[in-house]
Amino acid sequence: MQLEAKNIGFRYGEGPWLFRGVNIMIESGEIVGLIGPSGSGKTTLCRILSGYEAPLEGSVTLDGSAISKTAYHPVQLVFQHPEKAVNPRWKMWKVLHEGWKPDQSLLDSLGIEEEWFTRFPRELSGGELQRFCVARALGPKTKFLIADEMTTMLDAITQAQIWQAVLEKFKHSDVGTLVVSHDAALVARLCHRVIDLRYLSK
Repeated sequence: MQLEAKNIGFRYGEGPWLFRGVNIMIESGEIVGLIGPSGSGKTTLCRILSGYEAPLEGSVTLDGSAISKTAYHPVQLVFQHPEKAVNPRWKMWKVLHEGWKPDQSLLDSLGIEEEWFTRFPRELSGGELQRFCVARALGPKTKFLIADEMTTMLDAITQAQIWQAVLEKFKHSDVGTLVVSHDAALVARLCHRVIDLRYLSK
């Protein structure tokens, strides 16, 4: 299976193009790193690949076909700031079960504690909340994961635990992954190849 962006371009209003003519292909089971300076459009590109934003030019396809918006989205995005990705009025059990019911082994590997389920997002730390967001994204129908600086704001121990859980999950699936990070060591350690957004855009 392939996630492909063809000649996509985006800008806000009448402002300058963030990027234009960008082509990216990610294969099932492949881990691709995406780097680029701040303001180059990495987060916007992540939002386009995962269906949160529509490109002004070009298209995003899954195995050559448009992605349906009427079912569970096969491309899941984990944001850098987890508090922006959850409903603050929902308790965590509802947040977690919004798309599917995770298996206990995944929750255990992410270090999610049972007592957190009855709390609201504001009652959790950033690391605790991000664990829930990762668990929610790793559903059985997820074909591609877009990780937009998903562990940047976390301490080293939490970062390591989350990535270990993700990689362990991927051993038993063919999920393709796009890793966006300023951490060159992390990208080099995780990814099969790395692309620089500056050199993709016309």
